[in-house]
Amino acid sequence: MSKAERCLSLYQHDLVLWESGLVFAGIDEAGRGPLAGCVMAGCVVMPREPCLKNILDSKQLTPKQREAAYEQIVEHAIYFGLGSADQDEIDAMNILEATRLAMRRAGQHAKAGLFLVDAVEHVGLAGEERALVSGDAISYSIAAASILAKVTRDRLMMELDQKYPQYGFARHKGYGTREHIQAIRTYGPSPVHRMSFLTRILNG
Repeated sequence: MSKAERCLSLYQHDLVLWESGLVFAGIDEAGRGPLAGCVMAGCVVMPREPCLKNILDSKQLTPKQREAAYEQIVEHAIYFGLGSADQDEIDAMNILEATRLAMRRAGQHAKAGLFLVDAVEHVGLAGEERALVSGDAISYSIAAASILAKVTRDRLMMELDQKYPQYGFARHKGYGTREHIQAIRTYGPSPVHRMSFLTRILNG
Protein backbone atom coordinates (compact mmCIF):
# COMPACT_ATOMS: atom_id res chain seq x y z
CA MET A 1 0.00 0.00 0.00
CA SER A 2 1.40 3.40 -0.97
CA LYS A 3 1.68 6.34 1.41
CA ALA A 4 -1.23 8.03 -0.36
CA GLU A 5 -3.38 4.92 0.10
CA ARG A 6 -2.45 4.61 3.77
CA CYS A 7 -3.27 8.29 4.32
CA LEU A 8 -6.67 7.83 2.66
CA SER A 9 -7.37 4.82 4.88
CA LEU A 10 -6.70 6.93 7.99
CA TYR A 11 -8.88 9.71 6.63
CA GLN A 12 -11.74 7.30 5.97
CA HIS A 13 -11.61 6.11 9.59
CA ASP A 14 -12.22 9.66 10.78
CA LEU A 15 -14.76 10.36 8.05
CA VAL A 16 -17.23 8.09 9.87
CA LEU A 17 -16.95 10.34 12.94
CA TRP A 18 -17.27 13.56 10.93
CA GLU A 19 -20.41 12.21 9.28
CA SER A 20 -21.88 11.41 12.70
CA GLY A 21 -21.56 15.09 13.63
CA LEU A 22 -19.07 14.54 16.44
CA VAL A 23 -16.45 17.15 17.24
CA PHE A 24 -13.38 15.10 18.04
CA ALA A 25 -9.66 15.51 18.59
CA GLY A 26 -6.66 13.27 18.08
CA ILE A 27 -3.89 13.06 20.67
CA ASP A 28 -0.47 11.42 20.48
CA GLU A 29 2.95 11.79 22.05
CA ALA A 30 6.59 11.68 21.09
CA GLY A 31 9.51 10.89 23.34
CA ARG A 32 8.44 8.27 25.84
CA GLY A 33 11.57 6.20 25.26
CA PRO A 34 14.53 8.62 25.19
CA LEU A 35 17.04 9.04 27.99
CA ALA A 36 16.90 12.84 27.83
CA GLY A 37 14.48 15.67 27.22
CA CYS A 38 10.75 16.01 27.58
CA VAL A 39 7.86 13.86 26.52
CA MET A 40 5.81 15.96 24.08
CA ALA A 41 2.13 15.58 23.22
CA GLY A 42 0.10 17.01 20.37
CA CYS A 43 -3.65 17.47 20.20
CA VAL A 44 -5.48 18.44 17.02
CA VAL A 45 -9.03 18.95 15.80
CA MET A 46 -8.85 18.48 12.04
CA PRO A 47 -11.35 19.76 9.49
CA ARG A 48 -13.10 17.34 7.18
CA GLU A 49 -11.73 19.24 4.18
CA PRO A 50 -9.17 19.29 2.74
CA CYS A 51 -7.73 15.80 3.05
CA LEU A 52 -4.08 16.65 3.57
CA LYS A 53 -1.24 14.64 2.08
CA ASN A 54 1.27 12.65 4.13
CA ILE A 55 -0.81 12.58 7.31
CA LEU A 56 0.58 9.30 8.60
CA ASP A 57 2.23 7.91 11.68
CA SER A 58 5.19 10.28 12.05
CA LYS A 59 7.63 7.34 12.08
CA GLN A 60 6.61 6.51 8.49
CA LEU A 61 7.68 9.94 7.21
CA THR A 62 11.08 11.40 6.51
CA PRO A 63 12.09 14.50 8.50
CA LYS A 64 11.44 16.65 5.43
CA GLN A 65 7.97 15.11 4.94
CA ARG A 66 7.17 15.59 8.64
CA GLU A 67 8.12 19.26 8.49
CA ALA A 68 5.94 19.81 5.41
CA ALA A 69 3.02 17.94 7.00
CA TYR A 70 3.46 19.95 10.22
CA GLU A 71 3.06 23.23 8.31
CA GLN A 72 -0.09 21.93 6.60
CA ILE A 73 -1.62 20.81 9.89
CA VAL A 74 -0.92 24.13 11.61
CA GLU A 75 -2.39 26.00 8.65
CA HIS A 76 -5.63 24.01 8.40
CA ALA A 77 -6.39 22.68 11.90
CA ILE A 78 -9.47 23.94 13.71
CA TYR A 79 -7.48 23.56 16.92
CA PHE A 80 -4.00 22.40 17.75
CA GLY A 81 -2.26 22.31 21.08
CA LEU A 82 1.06 21.10 22.40
CA GLY A 83 1.94 20.03 25.91
CA SER A 84 5.04 18.58 27.49
CA ALA A 85 6.35 17.10 30.70
CA ASP A 86 10.03 17.68 31.34
CA GLN A 87 12.70 15.34 32.63
CA ASP A 88 12.12 16.36 36.26
CA GLU A 89 8.40 15.61 36.01
CA ILE A 90 9.18 12.27 34.34
CA ASP A 91 11.55 11.36 37.16
CA ALA A 92 9.05 12.46 39.81
CA MET A 93 5.97 10.63 38.53
CA ASN A 94 7.14 7.98 35.98
CA ILE A 95 6.90 8.14 32.21
CA LEU A 96 3.29 6.96 31.89
CA GLU A 97 1.93 9.59 34.28
CA ALA A 98 4.14 12.23 32.68
CA THR A 99 2.73 11.25 29.28
CA ARG A 100 -0.81 11.67 30.61
CA LEU A 101 0.17 15.08 32.00
CA ALA A 102 1.61 16.18 28.64
CA MET A 103 -1.55 14.98 26.88
CA ARG A 104 -3.79 16.88 29.30
CA ARG A 105 -1.76 20.02 28.71
CA ALA A 106 -2.02 19.60 24.95
CA GLY A 107 -5.77 19.03 24.98
CA GLN A 108 -6.88 21.32 27.79
CA HIS A 109 -8.31 24.01 25.49
CA ALA A 110 -9.74 21.75 22.80
CA LYS A 111 -13.50 22.04 22.40
CA ALA A 112 -14.16 18.40 21.59
CA GLY A 113 -16.68 15.88 22.84
CA LEU A 114 -14.41 12.94 22.00
CA PHE A 115 -10.67 12.46 22.24
CA LEU A 116 -9.02 9.74 20.19
CA VAL A 117 -5.86 8.90 22.12
CA ASP A 118 -2.97 6.78 20.92
CA ALA A 119 -2.96 3.80 23.30
CA VAL A 120 -3.00 5.72 26.62
CA GLU A 121 -6.07 5.36 28.84
CA HIS A 122 -7.41 7.57 31.65
CA VAL A 123 -5.71 10.78 30.55
CA GLY A 124 -8.22 13.02 32.33
CA LEU A 125 -9.45 15.11 29.42
CA ALA A 126 -12.70 17.12 29.43
CA GLY A 127 -14.61 14.73 27.18
CA GLU A 128 -15.03 11.08 26.27
CA GLU A 129 -11.72 9.32 25.71
CA ARG A 130 -11.20 6.48 23.26
CA ALA A 131 -7.79 4.82 23.46
CA LEU A 132 -6.72 3.20 20.18
CA VAL A 133 -3.72 0.86 20.19
CA SER A 134 -1.44 1.94 17.32
CA GLY A 135 -3.89 4.79 16.85
CA ASP A 136 -1.46 6.74 14.68
CA ALA A 137 -1.81 3.95 12.11
CA ILE A 138 -5.63 4.00 12.34
CA SER A 139 -6.84 7.59 12.74
CA TYR A 140 -6.02 10.60 10.56
CA SER A 141 -6.39 12.91 13.57
CA ILE A 142 -4.08 10.87 15.80
CA ALA A 143 -1.53 10.69 12.98
CA ALA A 144 -1.68 14.48 12.66
CA ALA A 145 -1.14 14.81 16.41
CA SER A 146 1.84 12.46 16.19
CA ILE A 147 3.44 14.72 13.57
CA LEU A 148 2.90 17.83 15.69
CA ALA A 149 4.48 16.15 18.72
CA LYS A 150 7.42 14.62 16.84
CA VAL A 151 8.40 17.74 14.91
CA THR A 152 8.13 19.96 17.98
CA ARG A 153 10.18 17.61 20.14
CA ASP A 154 12.84 17.16 17.47
CA ARG A 155 13.19 20.93 17.22
CA LEU A 156 13.66 21.17 20.98
CA MET A 157 16.31 18.46 20.91
CA MET A 158 18.15 20.39 18.18
CA GLU A 159 18.18 23.39 20.50
CA LEU A 160 19.49 21.25 23.36
CA ASP A 161 22.26 20.03 21.07
CA GLN A 162 23.51 23.61 20.87
CA LYS A 163 23.60 23.81 24.66
CA TYR A 164 25.05 20.35 25.31
CA PRO A 165 26.92 19.44 22.10
CA GLN A 166 28.93 16.61 23.65
CA TYR A 167 25.88 14.29 23.76
CA GLY A 168 24.87 14.37 20.08
CA PHE A 169 21.20 15.22 20.68
CA ALA A 170 20.80 16.52 17.11
CA ARG A 171 21.54 13.04 15.77
CA HIS A 172 19.69 10.70 18.14
CA LYS A 173 17.15 13.08 19.74
CA GLY A 174 17.93 11.70 23.20
CA TYR A 175 17.36 8.01 22.42
CA GLY A 176 19.69 5.42 23.90
CA THR A 177 22.08 4.87 21.02
CA ARG A 178 25.53 3.45 21.62
CA GLU A 179 26.99 6.89 20.93
CA HIS A 180 24.67 8.53 23.47
CA ILE A 181 25.30 5.94 26.19
CA GLN A 182 29.06 6.31 25.74
CA ALA A 183 28.75 10.10 26.01
CA ILE A 184 26.81 9.76 29.29
CA ARG A 185 29.53 7.49 30.68
CA THR A 186 32.25 9.88 29.51
CA TYR A 187 30.73 13.22 30.54
CA GLY A 188 28.12 12.19 33.11
CA PRO A 189 24.43 13.14 32.81
CA SER A 190 23.35 16.63 31.78
CA PRO A 191 20.58 18.62 33.50
CA VAL A 192 18.14 17.42 30.79
CA HIS A 193 18.75 13.70 31.28
CA ARG A 194 16.09 11.55 32.90
CA MET A 195 17.92 10.20 35.93
CA SER A 196 15.33 7.47 36.48
CA PHE A 197 16.24 6.09 33.04
CA LEU A 198 20.03 6.01 33.68
CA THR A 199 20.40 3.61 36.60
CA ARG A 200 21.83 0.72 34.60
CA ILE A 201 24.03 2.97 32.47
CA LEU A 202 25.58 4.77 35.44
CA ASN A 203 25.94 1.63 37.56
CA GLY A 204 27.00 -0.67 34.72
